[in-house]
Amino acid sequence: MQTFRNPLPTADIIIEYRNGIILIQRKNPPYGWALPGGFVDYGESLEAAAVREAREETGLEVKLVRQFHTYSDPARDKRFHTITTVFIATAGGEARAGDDAKGIGVFTRDTLPEDIVFDHREILNDYFTGRY
Repeated sequence: MQTFRNPLPTADIIIEYRNGIILIQRKNPPYGWALPGGFVDYGESLEAAAVREAREETGLEVKLVRQFHTYSDPARDKRFHTITTVFIATAGGEARAGDDAKGIGVFTRDTLPEDIVFDHREILNDYFTGRY
């Protein structure tokens, strides 16, 4: 029997919130700040995964605005080969850290934290410069 090694699909969300974007501080390795997001469950669409992950990690019900871009560099996550599709979303209400997040913050282009994990700084640079 042949064993297949395929990349793992993930969804990440740029949540536009209170004149900035939300990042979560990761509770688990790799530690640092990240876009809300995570692995797509079997039988789940990318869109549903993005909404679920946003709810789990920020407590917010988001409205997806559009698909932003897909990032597939095999080195983007040192733990596994992942492919992420990033969505832009809006949300209201009170954000709170939950699930895999130990902290939450609202940042602008000029106030981003230093320790951003994965390729999320590249994604945010693409977002802030209007690359896609």
